[in-house]
Amino acid sequence: MPEYFIFADIIGITAFSISGFLIATKNNLDILGILIASTLTALGGGIIRDVILGSAPFAFTSLYPALTLIVTIFLVYIFKIYKKDSVERGWIFVVSDTIGLVAFSITGALMAINAEYNFFGIIILSFITAVGGGVTRDIMINQVPSVLISDFYGSIAVIAALLLGALHFFGAINEFSILATALFSTALRLLAYKKEWHLPKLNGI
Repeated sequence: MPEYFIFADIIGITAFSISGFLIATKNNLDILGILIASTLTALGGGIIRDVILGSAPFAFTSLYPALTLIVTIFLVYIFKIYKKDSVERGWIFVVSDTIGLVAFSITGALMAINAEYNFFGIIILSFITAVGGGVTRDIMINQVPSVLISDFYGSIAVIAALLLGALHFFGAINEFSILATALFSTALRLLAYKKEWHLPKLNGI
């Protein structure tokens, strides 16, 4: 397993653990609910990805995913991040969720490339890895998945996958190009949130 994949995976798990924790506390879940919501957000997309790839879920065969999740939840609780005021807490959620989104988009795309998927497969696996956990979490707490209504959210996963697919086509996948893709995608998502960019919606009749 390439080092940059493991690094991106740890970043994604950490970031999504935080966002899952904040969503759970916002919805007044109990301790078990917080643990389940954080776990689904951080590991759900990767588990779905591995099932599609026909391999044992990485979260079940390696120690670091669960360890990263537990340590992150513990630190969020110790430092009382969930008790910050609404504005600061909002940005903590947006930044952590963005980092998780981009990191998992990249890991999904890289695994699809490694499995020799076509361009469409790269995009789909990247998208599922990035948003699968959050969708599962939102369904569990009975709310519309944020990827369906949030500002330019799922589009970031698609853009990251397109960039990596193009880099792979030209034989330019390396640590620098992956980092550049991550920084660009993160900046684009935060800009979209700040500017309140949305994809067009169709008004119902």
